[in-house]
Amino acid sequence: MSSSPLASLAGKRILLGISAGIAAYKSASLARLLKKTGAEVRVVMTEGAQAFITPLTLQALTGEPVRTSLLDPEAEAGMGHIELAKWADVILIAPATADLMARLAHGHADDLLTTLCLATEARCVMAPAMNQAMWRHPATLANADRLGQFGWTLLGPDAGDQACGDVGLGRMLEPEAIFHQLSETLASSGHPSVEAMTIHRDLAGRHVVITAGPTREALDPVRYLSNHSSGKMGYALAAACAARGATVTLVSGPVSLPTPPGVERQDVTSAEEMLAAVESRLPCDLFIACAAVADYRAAHVAEHKLKKTEDESGLTLALVRNPDIVATVAARADRPFTVGFAAETQSLETHAGSKLERKRLDLIVANDVARGDRGFGSDDNAATLLWRERDETRRQPLPLQSKRRLADAILDHVVERLP
Repeated sequence: MSSSPLASLAGKRILLGISAGIAAYKSASLARLLKKTGAEVRVVMTEGAQAFITPLTLQALTGEPVRTSLLDPEAEAGMGHIELAKWADVILIAPATADLMARLAHGHADDLLTTLCLATEARCVMAPAMNQAMWRHPATLANADRLGQFGWTLLGPDAGDQACGDVGLGRMLEPEAIFHQLSETLASSGHPSVEAMTIHRDLAGRHVVITAGPTREALDPVRYLSNHSSGKMGYALAAACAARGATVTLVSGPVSLPTPPGVERQDVTSAEEMLAAVESRLPCDLFIACAAVADYRAAHVAEHKLKKTEDESGLTLALVRNPDIVATVAARADRPFTVGFAAETQSLETHAGSKLERKRLDLIVANDVARGDRGFGSDDNAATLLWRERDETRRQPLPLQSKRRLADAILDHVVERLP
């Protein structure tokens, strides 16, 4: 493993393909970022891409001539397209339009860029960019899945405002996000990392609501009750669901994490706020309650800061129970498939199994937070999945691994059981 993901790009030969999307103007920034790491960058543009950005701009940024035509007599005298295909360590297409994805998914080689992609043995990565309705179309989702089967890594797309005025999933990731995800993908001896891959589109068309992070329950204007949850597991699950094609709503307690690409995020503070936000997004197909919700809150929040008194007996706080968010969702008449989490310090499976039964969950993820190498605040975790099948409790241990890999392992089990 490289000491830094960014070091994985130094010296790499990257062929940057640009197709005919409005996001092509961002490719100039991407080329500049790649060059700054010490990568060699050559650019191939489709005919349509040149309507959005000129080859001269990319040539100035890379210091290399830009190729635009398959039938360039000067280049093809030496079979230039084959030479380029062999030269590249990585082919990165950004933006990749719906049309280009369709042509690559079906083996077309009708211009220089698609021909290179069929002729290369390099790592192939693309950043899709299109209107949100085009991305959601079954044909595009099927093409994305087919490209994954062919070994392509898809970075994004992202959600947000689009050039056409629509809002939704389909816009190209920002150049910095593509740059960092590509770095992570290549960090492990050139092999793809699960973190950056979109191979399975098995949640396409599904709406997933996920809670993440801690809640904070106010005692007075400056103090609160909370816990050590970092939100990393919930955010990893949100990223994994989006990568599998789901529409994802992430209801997050206070954390210092960036929103995963393609995910709608709503920030909340207290358990009551979290429940209200979740209920406002229902019904959904899948609910994953990953947040570490405070079980209790103050019966009365002090209007002013509580002062230390001379009484040596200490301070007594009156607490009341918070709403049980996952049990509330699981009890609905239109209940989604409901996944809970059990963070325990002892008798892991006993406590988790009891929670599975009492709260009528479809699956529970149990993890031991007493160990220092996993759980709260860590980038890694291990878990045991518990579920009911034919009146028996079944279990599946998942070994210690990155939380992003663990998220995909959990989703593999969830997808098998989704109605």
